[in-house]
Amino acid sequence: MSALAQAFLDAGSRVTGADRSLGAGDGARTPVLAALEREGVRLYPDDGSGVDASTSRVIVSTAVEETNAGLRKAKELGIPVTHRAAALAEVLSSRKLVAVAGTCGKSTVTAILGHLLVGCGFAPVVVNGAQIVGWDAAGTRVGSTRAGAGSFAVAEVDESDKSLVAFRPYAAIVTNASADHYSKAEMDAVFDAFVKDVPGPVVDGRKTAIVPSELARTIPLPGEHNAVNAECALRMARLLGADEAALAAALRTFPGVDRRLQRIGVCAVGEAGQGPVVYDDYAHNPEKLHAMLATLQGAYPKGVAVLWRPHGYAPLRKMGDALAQMFRETLRPQDGLFLLPVYDAGGTTDRSINSDLLANALAGAPVALVKDLDEAEQVLRARAPGLGAIVTAGARDPGLPVLARRLVEQQ
Repeated sequence: MSALAQAFLDAGSRVTGADRSLGAGDGARTPVLAALEREGVRLYPDDGSGVDASTSRVIVSTAVEETNAGLRKAKELGIPVTHRAAALAEVLSSRKLVAVAGTCGKSTVTAILGHLLVGCGFAPVVVNGAQIVGWDAAGTRVGSTRAGAGSFAVAEVDESDKSLVAFRPYAAIVTNASADHYSKAEMDAVFDAFVKDVPGPVVDGRKTAIVPSELARTIPLPGEHNAVNAECALRMARLLGADEAALAAALRTFPGVDRRLQRIGVCAVGEAGQGPVVYDDYAHNPEKLHAMLATLQGAYPKGVAVLWRPHGYAPLRKMGDALAQMFRETLRPQDGLFLLPVYDAGGTTDRSINSDLLANALAGAPVALVKDLDEAEQVLRARAPGLGAIVTAGARDPGLPVLARRLVEQQ
């Protein structure tokens, strides 16, 4: 939603916004909210106070429930309500849209492709689900978007609510498909419908194996999965007519994506001040967590500590068995998995399970529960001298990257 807000700002619209993190007073300002506010976005608590007769329409995500105060007020005032996917499709409608979908890797592929096309002179508009390092203009804009005067747009589209079918892209990428929000069969059906009528080039990792080329392996990001991500982006860029030499030069300068195996720094340990390398990652399903953990294990044989917070009760319930199997098969004796409680974003969800379900399923593995971020920091600092790396991982919780930086900045 923040990227969408930035895209509308770039298109010249006036934007206001409501967020659950903002209380009745000033509330908290995350860096993204602060950037939007600096650009003139007026922010409100999520109590309906931001919706009035001057509001031309209200844009919502699937996560906004029918009982939401702002949504109810919009309906009372007869203000049109638009889903975020339809709104994004609208704001990009004047461009040739290259839509990037898939269960895993789509944010990184979108970022790489956007960066490559910029480097090759296409000047695309880019709207992503994750921030690209350096695109925030020193905190003055949302770094998951880029304004551009060219004829192409590159955007990540979401399968979690099947809203990607709202788009009519010129070209498309499907990175892969696996059971996440839905079964594998349901995911394939959604992606099949998505690419069915695409008039331009399609790169579909479900249909053709994405084997990284020598060039793809020059991307300055660790892990085989990132070489695969680079190959997806390179294939599409070539199909759009990008110059090979310009592609090679651009790929070597890719700055990375926030919270995608992002190296934060080195954890200070005692007087020596030299401890494990600290990373932050968005990984939240078995495939992403495995790719993250396997990459770090290959680089740090001494041991890796993973602090992970499940991003929702329903996803944990759905993926619990697969998560347990993955961690059981992947964790080494020298590693550690520390589980925070499920991130609670409010609403009427079923809260009958929590992280102890996964911890119990991993009995005998190097796993422990931690009650909050403060306790997690204490535990990680105590374990730090015996580790090669620490990674904070999980979607949604804005406190995870904050903790990663605190581990680096404070003793």
